[in-house]
Amino acid sequence: MRAILIDDEISNLENLQTLLEKHCPQVNIMATAQNVSDAVEVIEKHLPHLIFLDIQMGKQTGFDVLKLLPKRNFEVIFVTAYDQYGIKAVKFAALDYLLKPIDIEELIIAVNKADQKLTAQTQTSQLDFLLQQLKKPEAATGKIALPMQNEIRYIPLADIVRCEADNTYTFFFLANDEKILVSKSLKEYADLLRPNGFLRTHQSHLVNPKYVKSWLKEDGGVLLLTSGEKIPISKPNKDTVKQALQQL
Repeated sequence: MRAILIDDEISNLENLQTLLEKHCPQVNIMATAQNVSDAVEVIEKHLPHLIFLDIQMGKQTGFDVLKLLPKRNFEVIFVTAYDQYGIKAVKFAALDYLLKPIDIEELIIAVNKADQKLTAQTQTSQLDFLLQQLKKPEAATGKIALPMQNEIRYIPLADIVRCEADNTYTFFFLANDEKILVSKSLKEYADLLRPNGFLRTHQSHLVNPKYVKSWLKEDGGVLLLTSGEKIPISKPNKDTVKQALQQL
């Protein structure tokens, strides 16, 4: 894979280049860049398959690079020093990111996933979706990208009834009775969807309050959904869930 590394700090570029050369031999580093204008130039020159893109670069961001490119037919792995501005949009778009300092195992996994996604040609739609999300206020996020085996599905949040953990996977139950399996943990989606009102009722359950019909007092507390399903409420989550429902 032809790759370009973009980061405003030379030490970060050198460290990432060393890790890739040692652990990801399928990556051929074509160029590096330390600012937005240089990044656009080398991308248009080398037409990379893969870009490692720092999010915060001085007063500009890696998103500014994407906005300046008319064609985005490459895969992106975002790199950031901390969970900051833009990471939520990246997660909603189901794009990969690495936190600094970079973990070698996570780097290898991300590169392998990028290789697979390039053959599926899903990267352009995901990047377009990401840029759409960045234009909206945080509270107005209307859709989420769910990576399935052979496609990326863009689901309105309002259509998600609930989510249920299945080991390290998550089932999404939709209002049209469709069930989608995603290879990410429930914790990741709970953290992502909590600002949008979703309730973590139990270690294995996340619920959209829009579909809560009533609170049943059986078994110490159970949510009855409009679908007729009963979702357990664990003791540690009982007060938080009750307060949230009272504010609806």
